[in-house]
Amino acid sequence: MTSSESPAAGALDAVSEALVECHRCPRLVEWREHVAREKVARFSADDYWGRPVPGFGDPAAAILIVGLAPAAHGANRTGRMFTGDRSGGWLFEAMEAVGLASHATATHAADGLTLSNAYVTSVVHCAPPANRPSPEERHECRRWVEAELDALAPNTILCLGAVSFNQMVRVLKDRGAPVPVPRPAFGHGVEMPLGPGWPVVLASYHPSQHNTFTGRLTQPMLREVLSRAILLGSQ
Repeated sequence: MTSSESPAAGALDAVSEALVECHRCPRLVEWREHVAREKVARFSADDYWGRPVPGFGDPAAAILIVGLAPAAHGANRTGRMFTGDRSGGWLFEAMEAVGLASHATATHAADGLTLSNAYVTSVVHCAPPANRPSPEERHECRRWVEAELDALAPNTILCLGAVSFNQMVRVLKDRGAPVPVPRPAFGHGVEMPLGPGWPVVLASYHPSQHNTFTGRLTQPMLREVLSRAILLGSQ
């Protein structure tokens, strides 16, 4: 049985099919559709996705990579996580360098990019105004990442940014994980083992333009934490 024919693949397909029909958060629905209608000039000829963006990657992945939310003119336009914006370019460049991605660029959903041993998702699946989902929206959307967790059963969860890290720790704690008290604060390279039967949670600065332009996050830093995720995912 190939990974594309596996029970995990079927479960992930079912999650994606349900997710793209979601209208639970009125503010996010209004914003994602507004952005898709009122396009920026540089993408005026593009057909925007304008819907919730499902995760994507290897159904047999040991590593789950979790971002914050689709970018308004990135994944909300292309329909694939971290695709069509600079953050995604930075992420997939690092993933290609460590063997998790087939190539270093992600321009559109049919560009041939494939992931190996990694699955990419986010804590919120609709583009939020100012890239800031509310606590209520994060809570409403957690059903989808929980369904992805159930389908994948990853060994490692790499959280991109503090919001993603805090949300995933909250989700795991609510599911019964023995989260340390006090738990580690977010920081690049922070590692939180949870014991047998639970994934290790890793943290990284988000590959946002602010972080990469200022040098807060560099390619070597991101590749190092991805390499650590690969090592932990193999255990």
